[in-house]
Amino acid sequence: MVGGGQLARMTQQAAISLGVTLRVLSDSMHASAARVVSDVRVGDHESLDDLRTFAKDSDVVTFDHEHVPGEHIRALEEAGTPCRPGSAALLHAQDKRVMRERLSGLGVPVPRFAPVATAADVEAFGAWPVVLKAVRGGYDGKGVWVCENPAEARAVVERATGEGIALLAEEHVPFRRELAALVARSPYGQGAAYPIVETVQRDGICHEVIAPAPGLHPDRAEEAQRLALDIAARLGVTGLLAVELFETDEGVLVNELAMRPHNSGHWTIEGSRTSQFEQHLRAVLDLPLGDTRPTAPYAVMANVLGGDETDIYPRYIHVMAHDPGVKVHFYGKEVRPGRKIGHVTALGDDLDDVRERARHAADYLRNGPR
Repeated sequence: MVGGGQLARMTQQAAISLGVTLRVLSDSMHASAARVVSDVRVGDHESLDDLRTFAKDSDVVTFDHEHVPGEHIRALEEAGTPCRPGSAALLHAQDKRVMRERLSGLGVPVPRFAPVATAADVEAFGAWPVVLKAVRGGYDGKGVWVCENPAEARAVVERATGEGIALLAEEHVPFRRELAALVARSPYGQGAAYPIVETVQRDGICHEVIAPAPGLHPDRAEEAQRLALDIAARLGVTGLLAVELFETDEGVLVNELAMRPHNSGHWTIEGSRTSQFEQHLRAVLDLPLGDTRPTAPYAVMANVLGGDETDIYPRYIHVMAHDPGVKVHFYGKEVRPGRKIGHVTALGDDLDDVRERARHAADYLRNGPR
């Protein structure tokens, strides 16, 4: 797995029970996954030489992020190394313009969009507020700007131009809420879908995931699952595909794609019979896919963000004692304000109670007693 972040760290937990030996390419021995994986190679994911050395003797190469240059992945494929997802599929998670153009060409519902290079292009797009996005890169709200007027758009375009960032303009969708569809697809062509979840975002960062999405009509849930499975098949995805969705009065629109384990699927560690991390390994190794049925009526995952206190061990003890049923996952990261350092998951049959338990645990770990 290329990348030494928390996704690789949690994939290692699944690899142990499957009897799979995981090798990780990390930029540091202090990275999240490097602290728990026995076979760590330190290198640069943008270096083809490092990637070639890393991939030698591997059965499959996969990724915990989308930032490996496509030409490097193609070079590995041409040398006979199976990369899953492959370069042709992964491009749609790396380049938002390519993704939007391909999906719209397939008839998949997406927000109205247009590539823009100047402030005049944004004004000609003809919609305020307008969402400007960096075509490549960006996460947790970075690389996304909601502009209320031409002056704000002009400032974003000027800054992006100066930094060599290509932009895409999109309509500002008046959505009811944000959903996510998580599916898996194997090289054999087997597919599996998890329940549709609701994601709660604040300041561009996912704070909470509710599984299944409360109040979602079964027909719309099935529509979203089928849409995600169809996208995976049409794009040739192998492994996991997370499809971030806007729910509107008319239906769902595709917002973003990710081809790896995803924050919206962390609840599956305790909340599903097969975690997303095990499922990803099964898929990329072309093993039969696992059961995606939930283990409880509701699961709520809340991200733990760093606060002002770096020593949160006493808070950890409180959370464990206060609610033994809450599961806490730390990522082995240095605590910094606003940084994702872990997540908590609560399960149960009363949604309000489950949400309160998850929120309390995440808030206490970040802020302590109030």
